[in-house]
Amino acid sequence: MSGISTHLGLRNNWKQFGLLVLINAFVGGMVGLERSILPSFASQSFGMDSHAVLFSFIVVFGISKAIANYYAGHFANQIGRRNLLILGWFIAVPIPFIFMWAPSWNWIVGANVLLGFNQGLAWSSTVTMKIDLVGDRNRGLAMGINEFAGYLSVGMVAFLTAWIASTYGIQPYPFYLGLGFVGLGLLLSIFFVHDTRGHVSAASQQSLMPRLASIFQDTTWRNPNLGAITQAGLVNNLNDGMIWGVFPVLLIAKGFTLAEIGIITAIYPMVWGISQLGTGKLSDMFCHKDLLIYGMLLQALAMFGLLFAQVFWQFIGLSVLLGLGTALVYPTFMVAIAANTHPLDRAKSFGVFRLWRDLGYAVGALITGFLMVYFPVWVSIFFIALLTMFSAGIVKIRMRGCDSRVNR
Repeated sequence: MSGISTHLGLRNNWKQFGLLVLINAFVGGMVGLERSILPSFASQSFGMDSHAVLFSFIVVFGISKAIANYYAGHFANQIGRRNLLILGWFIAVPIPFIFMWAPSWNWIVGANVLLGFNQGLAWSSTVTMKIDLVGDRNRGLAMGINEFAGYLSVGMVAFLTAWIASTYGIQPYPFYLGLGFVGLGLLLSIFFVHDTRGHVSAASQQSLMPRLASIFQDTTWRNPNLGAITQAGLVNNLNDGMIWGVFPVLLIAKGFTLAEIGIITAIYPMVWGISQLGTGKLSDMFCHKDLLIYGMLLQALAMFGLLFAQVFWQFIGLSVLLGLGTALVYPTFMVAIAANTHPLDRAKSFGVFRLWRDLGYAVGALITGFLMVYFPVWVSIFFIALLTMFSAGIVKIRMRGCDSRVNR
């Protein structure tokens, strides 16, 4: 777009950056709509008691979001980040109405397919545009602010929907929030967001990073740094998918009220979001490899703790610990990918990484759903905690130290 500056840096682009932060808060709010209330929603509104069936919504969400992430990266340079963002919001338009008036569980599953595409296109676009705008110096801070806005919104909306559901009922009242998110997100994206392909062109002229021979293969596994980051991303979302589905079920079994469940389940994404204001900047200052290892181990420790927790304050403490561990790794994933790719490869590499990362939701839901059919809930938690520790070990072995290609 003519007349729009392509100078890099957070200070030079703070208006567009701030607008994208706000829009990403609306994107996160769409996930928060169902995060704390869906198990009760399934049982009270549709009589769904099977854990395996209950996890179906996480599976379809993860798969659809993963596919959307991949194509958001694949087409970002061709059709533009802004157009992908607008498409993501158009896809979201029916979602609140389906949640409010769905006649059967299959409609809820279908809404989560749309939600996955909305998240994949809209969140990926805002992430990529922020990286485009800020350049090399403040990538971590940019990602921290982005994820702060998105996941704080997830947590706040999860708390609000639980409170609304416990006070006024599950349908339709909690989902009125979604109408506001979609309307504001779509209007702001159409009328005020500018595309950032010009910033990519400016950054590519300054970059000394070699191009990737095969972006899909290198990001998936072949490149030691990118492959280590990608597998950790998959395992991170695998355990988040487990927490998303198992945590409310575990708390219901412990006898907590819907309001208490809303508080406990909201703490985790809220701590995750708020902490990224600090942990994002840490990824500009410290070794990406170390941050990933410590974050994954902290997640595993929190999940092991869930096996022994009994009372409200213990679950609150473990939610905080889990949120801190996730906050260490989440902005670091994207910053480390950006540090290891040429600007012209970056959007596609982000797309491949986010494809595998968000397939973790589906893998985690399938594993925990299967285990919960045949074993007590604690078996699922124990298995995913072990897998998270193993992922930290892969990062330790494969990822190179803090040379110029890891941290800048």
